[in-house]
Amino acid sequence: MTPSTDIKAIWWAGVNAVQGKASVSTAITTHKITPPDRVISVGKAAASMAAAAHAHFGAVPATIVTKHGHIDDAPSHATVIEAAHPVPDQASLTAGHALIQAVKKCPVGSHLLFLVSGGASSLAEVLPDHMSIEDLVTKTQALLASGQDIHAMNALRKEVSLIKGGKLLAGFKGAKVTTLAISDVEGDSLGIIGSGIGAAPEAHSFAFTSHIVASNQIARQAAASALDQPPLTNSETLYDDINILAPNIAARLRASQNGIHILGGEPTVVLPSNPGQGGRNMALALIIAREIAGTKGIRVLVAGTDGTDGPTDAAGAIVDGDTWDISGAIALERADAAPWLDAKGALFRTGPTGTNVMDLIIAECWAP
Repeated sequence: MTPSTDIKAIWWAGVNAVQGKASVSTAITTHKITPPDRVISVGKAAASMAAAAHAHFGAVPATIVTKHGHIDDAPSHATVIEAAHPVPDQASLTAGHALIQAVKKCPVGSHLLFLVSGGASSLAEVLPDHMSIEDLVTKTQALLASGQDIHAMNALRKEVSLIKGGKLLAGFKGAKVTTLAISDVEGDSLGIIGSGIGAAPEAHSFAFTSHIVASNQIARQAAASALDQPPLTNSETLYDDINILAPNIAARLRASQNGIHILGGEPTVVLPSNPGQGGRNMALALIIAREIAGTKGIRVLVAGTDGTDGPTDAAGAIVDGDTWDISGAIALERADAAPWLDAKGALFRTGPTGTNVMDLIIAECWAP
C-alpha cells in the first residue's frame, strides 16, 4: 500500500478555512456588524482581515500594521506599515505611534472596527522613556530563547508596553469598539492575542464587543472535513517542548493503524546562544524524522499556519522515515534545521497565508 492522501491539500483545507478575509467577512455578516468610521488592523493577517472590511464597508479610513512582505491583500486606500517579527525593529515603534494617532482620530460618537491577529506583540510597540528599541530587541530575543509559552511571554510584554493589555484603547473617545480577532494562543483569550492590544481597558466609557473569528480548532475541523473518513486523531495538544513532543508523536505514529492524524498548538523550544536558521516547526519535524528513521509508511507535515517558521521563508517541513541521517544532529544542536531540511528537499514553502492560528501537523500512516 502507498500513501493515498495529499497531506498538503489537507493542511491547506485547514488554513483556508481560517484565512483572514474569509473569517472576517463571515463574522461581519453573522454578527451584523454596523459600518465603522475607522478600521485598525494589526498582526500577520492584518492585510487580509482589512480586505474583508473594505469589501463590506468601502474605503473607510484604515491603518494596517503587518509583517514585512505580508501586504498583498491590503486595500489601496489604507495606510500600511510593515514591521519585523518575531523580533521587533524600529518600524515597530513607528507602527505603535501610528496606532495611537489612529485611535485619537476617532471622534466622539464614532465606531472603531479593530482587527487583530497574532504577531502584533512584535509588529507594534510604544515604549516607556527609559527603554530603547535595543533594550526591547534584547528582551525579546531572551524571551524567544527561553522556551516559555506565549502566555508567559505576552504577560511580560504587557508589563513594558504602553499600548498592550488594553492601554491602546484607553485613548479612544468614540462610542463603540468592535474587535474581531484571529486567535494564535491556547484558550483563545483576547487578553493574550497580540499581548491584548485589541482588548478594552478595565475602565472604559465606550461600548465594547469582541469575537474570535478564527482559531486552531476551526482549522483542524476544516482539515478533518476534507478527509474521506474521520481522522484517527484531531487534538490541540502541541503545548510542550519539542524534545518531549516529538518522541511521543513518533511513538503514536509507529503504533498507528492506517489513517490521518491532525494535531495543533504551539510547541516551545529552548534556543542556543547563537541559533542558526529555522523555527520550532522545522526543529520538531527534524526530531520526528529522527524518531521514525527507517520506518516505512509514515509521512508528517509540520508547519506554521501563517506561512513562516522563525526567521525563514518556509512554513515548516515534510518528513518521513528516509529523511534523517546523523548529520541532522548538528543541525538540531545549532538550531539550524532550515538549511539541513532544505538540502533534503523537505521544506514546505507556502508564502504568507493571510492567517495565523498557531501550528498544524498532518500525519499519514499506511501499511507499506
